[in-house]
Amino acid sequence: MAEDDNDVQLFGKCNICVVCSKELDSDAANELAVAAKEQGGEVVVFQPPSAFPPIQEFTHIISSTVDFPAYQNACDALIPVVKPQWLHTSIANKKLLANLRQYNPDPRLFLNDVVVSCGDIPEGDKDAIIGGVLAMGGIYSPRINQQVTHLVDLTTDSDKAKLVLARKLSTKIVLPHWFDDCLKLGKRIDERPYTLPNPEILRVGPTAPIRSAENKHIIGASTLEPSKLPPPAVSSQRRRKLSIFKGKQIMLSSDLGIGSRLLASIEELIQQGRGSITSDLHKADMFICRYREGVDYQMASRLNKDVGNLSWLYHLITHDSWTSPLRRLLHYPISRTGIPGFNGFKISLSNYAGEARAYLENLIAAAGAECTKTLTPENTHLLTAHGNSEKCTAAKEWGLYVVNHLWLEESYTKWKLQPVSDPRYTHFPRRTNLGEIVGQTKLDRSVLEVNFFPATTTQNPSKPKLAPDNRPKTEPKSKSTKQEQVVPIFNDLPSQNAGTPRKGIEGRLVTPVVSRFVAEGKENDIDTPSTSSSRKSKVVATQRLHEIAPDIALYEKEMKRVGGLIYGGRRNDEDLVINPKKRKSTEAQQSDSETDENETKKQKKPKFPPIAIHLLITGFERWVGNLKKEDTDKRQLRELGISVVQEVRKCSHLAAPSILRTPKFVNALAYSPVIVNIDFIIQCLEKNQLVDPSDYLLVDEATEKKIGFKLAEARSRAQDNKNKLLRGYHVCCLESIRGGFDAFKSIVEANGGECTLFRGKVAMGDRAEDHDSGGAEGKSIGNDLYLLSGVSPDQAKLWPRFRRMAIDAGKNPRIVQVNWLLDIAMSQEIRWKDEYELSEDMVDE
Repeated sequence: MAEDDNDVQLFGKCNICVVCSKELDSDAANELAVAAKEQGGEVVVFQPPSAFPPIQEFTHIISSTVDFPAYQNACDALIPVVKPQWLHTSIANKKLLANLRQYNPDPRLFLNDVVVSCGDIPEGDKDAIIGGVLAMGGIYSPRINQQVTHLVDLTTDSDKAKLVLARKLSTKIVLPHWFDDCLKLGKRIDERPYTLPNPEILRVGPTAPIRSAENKHIIGASTLEPSKLPPPAVSSQRRRKLSIFKGKQIMLSSDLGIGSRLLASIEELIQQGRGSITSDLHKADMFICRYREGVDYQMASRLNKDVGNLSWLYHLITHDSWTSPLRRLLHYPISRTGIPGFNGFKISLSNYAGEARAYLENLIAAAGAECTKTLTPENTHLLTAHGNSEKCTAAKEWGLYVVNHLWLEESYTKWKLQPVSDPRYTHFPRRTNLGEIVGQTKLDRSVLEVNFFPATTTQNPSKPKLAPDNRPKTEPKSKSTKQEQVVPIFNDLPSQNAGTPRKGIEGRLVTPVVSRFVAEGKENDIDTPSTSSSRKSKVVATQRLHEIAPDIALYEKEMKRVGGLIYGGRRNDEDLVINPKKRKSTEAQQSDSETDENETKKQKKPKFPPIAIHLLITGFERWVGNLKKEDTDKRQLRELGISVVQEVRKCSHLAAPSILRTPKFVNALAYSPVIVNIDFIIQCLEKNQLVDPSDYLLVDEATEKKIGFKLAEARSRAQDNKNKLLRGYHVCCLESIRGGFDAFKSIVEANGGECTLFRGKVAMGDRAEDHDSGGAEGKSIGNDLYLLSGVSPDQAKLWPRFRRMAIDAGKNPRIVQVNWLLDIAMSQEIRWKDEYELSEDMVDE
């Protein structure tokens, strides 16, 4: 097709359809048509809402958006959809461009509008950026010209940057961080915080407020059930002239549950839009329903009718322009049952505002979970637009999953619980409010077909029938909370349990999913009847993958580089270590998700037995650095009736190699679980049966003698204390305390006390205005106020401020080492030794 003969003009063998839209008006479309005709092409300009011409007539479709009625049919027919730039560039180069993917308007190729050039940055970073941009639909230019949209540089002192500034080009000069964050999220975010010469991410502190962002993607698509009709078609001045339904017949489903008066109003609006109502599904062009079920829904979907809900219908009437019901998640009917695994989730929102918040609240309900206005320890997840909020701090302290909205949206569109371990769901760019990219995820028709309207057995006898009513059901997942890092709080005790931190790459670039670059269509449908068209689809899909293979290969190569984008230098060793706490925290949920997938594939798999033991594990070296072994063992234990939990208050048994001072062990003592040796786990796994835990009770006389208490007696006292040992105690803690503030806060609160962070504030009177001081007045037993501290000079310099604060509040200041709290928590009785208290003569030189 790219022949360059004297007898054949550039577009001599091309039949082109130019689609008008908001982004490409009729004047611009006609200009494109004239330019293509001058080069020998045959061109048709399509102006919605008129009927789209037969798709088979065209070799190319030019559109600035994929949001036009025939897009899905074009994908099925393997007709390329390209942006207007393809035509302009082909004419400029005097040849048809073969790499059409870089001109694909599909929003999943989120860098398809980017033409990037690189300044004075390391070669490794340059290769990674080029590979990522090409893989996500962008273009690389080695030189600066008018077409370059972004120059990646570290300063404005490079030759390319000076050229951009001297010529006053519209090119944006950005830090490499922007591409890194875009690729990690799989979405394009605003460049402003990364733009040189004075980028916000380098000059603003991490605690500074992050501006909220306007989001146009969800206007008119934030609710499943609109509370009112669109603006009336008849005003006091004139009648609105709608044309969106011109020549269309719309069928309304009985499951909408609307009254006769509202139904009449909707019919009037449709008729004013030059459409009509029908009760014959075969004649209908659009089918409006509430749920993804029923014969009409399945038939309409299989016949490729436009299937949407009332919210979508109102959107069409309001804007008088067509949009696909698959473009926005809440424009499509919902399922009564929700996503498998979401039942029981309690999700709260933070930092999302306005319509974005309403959209996420409704999406959570549609997914089958519960959205809570406030955050409590009973929540399972926190969805946040950035990491700076009191809710985020509290969620981390309570061991909840903290993720961005992409986890929810992609679980919904894939109709499968996505693992929170995916770095895309836990990445929060420093100065970006992710509310700006809410609503950009679209539904996948192939996923909908597999789950809600699969091909019947009469169409394809070799495929098993899977209708919505008899789809394999998965058990709701219980709440999984984060696993603690196995590091002793105070290391003067035996620490054979202390695991070596697992090394890895934090925040590395995310692998692009190959299916993103394959046009949506029947080549992806596993239950589509075998026809010549589907065979052709598979062949062309393979050809497309070969076409993009070089870009993906380069992208994959750069992914494997240690450190990802290094911004002009290698990261520190500590930046290359994945926090074991974070990495382990989602293994239970990821394992559950994999189990659900296996159950779907193997419907006859036996159910797990009832849970007999809720086991909390600490110091199990067998799993350190071996995630695959950990997953396998956990599944085997679950088959024996043992559920491995991560939250101390839910455990009935605690397994450890010895008496440890890890957060898990110390916190668990307050709940008086049965404490067994690690051998209990090993024997259960080796014998593949549930052995008697009373035969493996933990015995550690050496450590008991060192600490000065009996483990059995401590457990007995914990049963009597009922988590109220420190009730009435207020404990302050320095931020730089060894072991971390969060660990000691959890210990105090597990025993009924209150713990706050002390940063040197001296006022105690107003709690609402001064959270740092703790507001401890009237809450300390014996009129004492405690401060947990070490003996470093930086910590000691805060002691006078603490004393002043306590005295001003009428309290007796007690500055103590962490052993005071640990000995109390582990022995489960109030203890005091003079050696606990710290004084200035103990400060390190």
